[in-house]
Amino acid sequence: MRYIRICLMAVVAVMLCSAFTWKEKDKKKADKPVYVYGLGASFKDSVVYITEVQQVDSVVLDRNGFLPRRQNYAYQLKNYLQYELGKPDYTCAIYFSENKTKLEKDASKLRKQYVKADAFVVEDLKVADFAFKKPQEY
Repeated sequence: MRYIRICLMAVVAVMLCSAFTWKEKDKKKADKPVYVYGLGASFKDSVVYITEVQQVDSVVLDRNGFLPRRQNYAYQLKNYLQYELGKPDYTCAIYFSENKTKLEKDASKLRKQYVKADAFVVEDLKVADFAFKKPQEY
């Protein structure tokens, strides 16, 4: 009976300690900003649009490391290209990370690939022209 009490107290102690560490991990994760940039390309046009790396306000990656509602960010870029610039039929993709320097390096690498191909014209979209916004919660 004595061993059962000791084991039970040890299990309760481990559960209490681990509960506090989970909260700390979630709090640290919520403090990290998320950065995003987008790419718009079309099979019918040689112009490729690439946005600047932008910080998205009040967004936290989910527990698997994915950006929640990420398809909505791609639709924001697609709608901008279609309705503001008059460029229909563009396919848009977004790239995201909590590390801004890594994402900027990735964006410059992608830009160099399109410039090197010599078949595309790369157009930069400044933050003043287009900025990603957090999608509304339903």
